[in-house]
Amino acid sequence: MTFDPKIFLHERRAALHRRYVKGWKSQVVFEFISFGIKQAWACLFGGLMLAMLVGTYLFYPTDAALARYDFITLMAVLIQALMLLLRLETWEEAKIILIFHIVGTVMEIFKTHMGSWIYPEPSVLRIMGVPLFSGFMYACVGSYMARVWRIFDFRFDRFPALKWQAGLAVLAYINFFSHHYLPDIRWALFAGVVLLYGRTVVWFKADETHRPMPLVIGLFLVALFIWFAENIGTFARAWSYPGQESGWHMVSPAKLGSWYLLMLISFVLVAWVHAPKRRLAMEG
Repeated sequence: MTFDPKIFLHERRAALHRRYVKGWKSQVVFEFISFGIKQAWACLFGGLMLAMLVGTYLFYPTDAALARYDFITLMAVLIQALMLLLRLETWEEAKIILIFHIVGTVMEIFKTHMGSWIYPEPSVLRIMGVPLFSGFMYACVGSYMARVWRIFDFRFDRFPALKWQAGLAVLAYINFFSHHYLPDIRWALFAGVVLLYGRTVVWFKADETHRPMPLVIGLFLVALFIWFAENIGTFARAWSYPGQESGWHMVSPAKLGSWYLLMLISFVLVAWVHAPKRRLAMEG
């Protein structure tokens, strides 16, 4: 008999549930812990990348023959390969990650040339002045969104038509470029998000029962945690915003809006691959 880690973890969780859950209070605690563990598992790629940024900032030799940025790039490729080899990510999820990687790299090239942020350290593995590891930072977002969708077994109420979601995502992506030359339409995009997703509810399963959350709030919470991660990344000198050259300070909370729109793009990419399931399908 072959060992299946998914079956093992499911059986282990069920055994712990039978042992410790004796009423609604213990159920709340158990479900909260289960939610945290699943979130951490969904963040596996991003967590490893963030740990590598901090670890290399603190301990990587300054006189090493291989530049720190290049080491990060090679390690990112290795992590991604291992996740596929060990079946921690599916090939469908890898497609999403690759698309988001390309989308992010194109934006990185443009933004760095516009002076929105810089990469202060040298490297050989670059494309048009942008270190190749930068695309993997966007891949972390794509990886999380693809994995969390599967791990929490998402279901939806009042899920909008994908064509309208795709249109809004394309406008959001274009605005990342066009606002340097034309009026910034991000507030109109935020209004579009509320109009499109305001009635949408995502049902997620942390334990045995699906729980509801308004989708607009769920995306905001994800954007908030990415903003926290961004502060750690800039502290580790993975990249720097104007004003951080002489000393680190927290990234402006205004960046939350940018991450929210980026989450929208990632969400739509995943939705095109994962056919969204209705709550009724779950109950039927």
